[in-house]
Amino acid sequence: MDGTPPRDGRPGGVPAPWQPWTDPDTAFFTVGQAGDLLGVPPATLRRFDAAGAVSPERSAGGQRRYSQRQLTHARRLVDLVAEGLSLSAATRIAALEDEVQGLRARLGDAQP
Repeated sequence: MDGTPPRDGRPGGVPAPWQPWTDPDTAFFTVGQAGDLLGVPPATLRRFDAAGAVSPERSAGGQRRYSQRQLTHARRLVDLVAEGLSLSAATRIAALEDEVQGLRARLGDAQP
């Protein structure tokens, strides 16, 4: 040891390697993997993309790539559609829920 305090539990101040699967915004799930995780066919996710409800990133080859955050959003849409809502209604409700959550967070930050 060179006397440098440990960083991320590693001696000598060496940072831990970056782990993309821990970043909720790193898009690395394929449409097939995302469908498996959500329990829906890939066509459902393609329909969500075409409607603008979920906008995955694209790989260099043009394939859809989903992040954990996008999968969480897609899960909420799947649940709302399963309850009988249209995709456009589900998208609007999810957007309003996100807005309320953001406002609550801001309100919590503003209070002493």
